[in-house]
This record gives sequence, C-alpha cells and structure tokens, in this order.
Amino acid sequence: MAITMPTGRPLLPFLFFFILYHTCFSCKGVFAGKSNVTAKIPRPMIGFGKEKISHLHFYFHDVLSGRNPSAIQVARADTTSKFLTLFGAVYMIDDPLTEGPDPKSKLFGRAQGFYASASQTDLGLLMAMNFAFVEGKYKGSTLTILGRNPVLNPVREMPIIGGSGLFRLARGYVLAKTHLFDLKTGDAVVEYNVYVTHY
Repeated sequence: MAITMPTGRPLLPFLFFFILYHTCFSCKGVFAGKSNVTAKIPRPMIGFGKEKISHLHFYFHDVLSGRNPSAIQVARADTTSKFLTLFGAVYMIDDPLTEGPDPKSKLFGRAQGFYASASQTDLGLLMAMNFAFVEGKYKGSTLTILGRNPVLNPVREMPIIGGSGLFRLARGYVLAKTHLFDLKTGDAVVEYNVYVTHY
C-alpha cells in the first residue's frame, strides 16, 4: 500500500521531485561561485610568507642487524624468497638522520615509514616515509617522501609530496646516494640532498 498525501497523491514521487528541485537550486550558488564553502584567503592570514627553496643535507642510517635495528621486516609474500630482489618484502623504518656519515654524529631527525621491494626484476623499492626533524630550525616539522628508489643506481631521485610545520605545502625532490652498504648485514648509510620549495 502506497503512502499518500492528504490529497490522495502518492508521497514518494512528490518527495523525490521536491528533493531534486531543492538540490538543483541549492547547488546553483555553488557552481556559480557564490558559495560560502570556499573563499580565497590571503597568504599572510594563514601564516605563509614568501615562497623559498631550501637545501638540506644529511645521512640516513638503515640498520637491519644487531639488537636494536632501525628497520624491521613486517610483511612478505609466500613467494618472496623465490626472487633475488625479495619482491613483496615490506620493512618498517625509524632510521636516524645525522649530520655526518658516522652514526654517532649529531642527530638531525628520523626517517619514519616503510619501504617495500616492488620489482620482480631489479632492486627497486617503493619508499613511503616522513623525515621528522628533531633539531635546529626545522624541529617539529616534517617532509613526506613517496617514490621509487632503484637502489643500485648511483643517484636516485624521489619526490617530496608535502610536509608539515615550516614545510606546509612543501614540494620538491630528494637525491639519495649510497655512502656505505654492508653486503653481509644489509645495513646501509645513504647520503641525502633535499631540495624543497616551501613558505
């Protein structure tokens, strides 16, 4: 039995057209640019000054060995061991970022995130990580890196896709260069040059 209005007409078709009518007219302002939902805000009002480019330089210490590793395997496929590239292996990282290649040099920040072996044929890693800075001018700020790292290349480029703190709306790229790699343990020290545009 259909629900009807007092006039005897079915209620559902009436409700459908009533909602459709009001939706169309309420959207008209949005599409015409008259909505209160979006507005242009001057950069100084939200704390953005002049755009600048910064260069950062530090060393990334990826330690798989010992009693206190900074990178641990958290997942692997059943077939991972069949590939020379360890395709399917995923490592979570909390790697120190230091001013020099010596792990005892001044701590600048930490690389936190993960990398995964994403190629069946060559040693190509998917890198998804934040550089969380703990010292100096950028303390409390982060940069987010997401990209492919073909680790056997002498220099690898990966994009910066964002950031927080002093790096809000950041964009740019990083250049990674292996400084030291231990074939026995898998431990590595990687030199990073970071070129970032920010406000």
